[in-house]
Amino acid sequence: MADPKRIIINDSTLRDGEQAPGVAFTLAEKIAIAQALEQAGIDEIEAGTPAIGAHEVVEIAEVVRSLKTAKPIAWCRMTRADVDAACRCGLRRVNLSAPLSDVQMRAKLGFDRAQMLARIRTIVSYATNCGLCVAMGGEDSSRASMDFILAAVEAAAECGATRFRYADTLGILDPFAVYAAFQQLSSRLDVELEFHGHDDLGLATANTLAAIRGGATHASVCVLGLGERAGNAALEEVATGINRLGLGTTGVRWKRLIRLASIVSAAACRPIPEGKAIVGTSVFTHESGIHVDGLMKDPATYEALSPQLFGRSRSIVLGKHSGRASVQEVLHSAGVTASDVQVCTLLNKLRTFALEAKRNITRQELLDLYAQTCASTCSKPLHSEVFG
Repeated sequence: MADPKRIIINDSTLRDGEQAPGVAFTLAEKIAIAQALEQAGIDEIEAGTPAIGAHEVVEIAEVVRSLKTAKPIAWCRMTRADVDAACRCGLRRVNLSAPLSDVQMRAKLGFDRAQMLARIRTIVSYATNCGLCVAMGGEDSSRASMDFILAAVEAAAECGATRFRYADTLGILDPFAVYAAFQQLSSRLDVELEFHGHDDLGLATANTLAAIRGGATHASVCVLGLGERAGNAALEEVATGINRLGLGTTGVRWKRLIRLASIVSAAACRPIPEGKAIVGTSVFTHESGIHVDGLMKDPATYEALSPQLFGRSRSIVLGKHSGRASVQEVLHSAGVTASDVQVCTLLNKLRTFALEAKRNITRQELLDLYAQTCASTCSKPLHSEVFG
């Protein structure tokens, strides 16, 4: 059996992530995010856009100096000025982006296809002559002609580019289309292939995993799916999906993902939703009676991912959907033996409480309900610890 392929994770939180509406990172926050990414085993960090101005160049340079193992990259337009700005940051790698769809070439630059090919050859050659390792980004590749994409990448490769980033800039693709595109790209091109997906249809993670299945070697992501409009593919989801679905291996250190997400959430002033995949507080929390009963017998019944993988633990909470197993577990841990009738009575009280309170019920509140139900017969003291 062949060894699983190594997938390179390219994080764009400091570039595309900061382009999310209302998000602006201070230099200290950028450095903290970059270092947390590095500690989490992320291979490449898109550190920013030097063309923003002198202040941004200084900050990118500081981020670059803060890194030891992760490879920093600058995002640039396909212009000499942007390449020069990247060089001033002390960077050795650039992503030179060019619009490849007819609508964007015409509207943004007034170019036709021949003019864009000429620009790609000129600027990629200039960048490689400056000593830079070049990845060519194809903006709006999802609306571009595949024949033109192939011609553009071949032109860039002839001038020294070693990678092509296929960008679903408007988030319009589905996994089937992405898979088909990358099968064609990987069969026709001799360069590294990267996918950059936006989440306008809620498919960025699925599309990124489909690209990898189709032949992509690099995944462009952002922590928590941060990014323009609806955001990008979420780093924590893509990295976990690659591992869980057997698509390859990554250098991600799983137990560092929670801290990384917290740092980005605080810097972006965007709370992590409770149900956010991988890093949300409720991801390994169970209430349903059927689920809890199964988990107590074998965690694999209702957990495809082990919470321990991420340095987390399972939590069982009491609520409207709890069952007998949850109630009996709480009573047993408190040293109480209850009859089937008492458990059923208590379960009904629990459900009424949860419905009226619109929240989970604590361990002590359940024990208090039990005490109210059978105060005259309960002889053992009830503990005051909180459930969950």
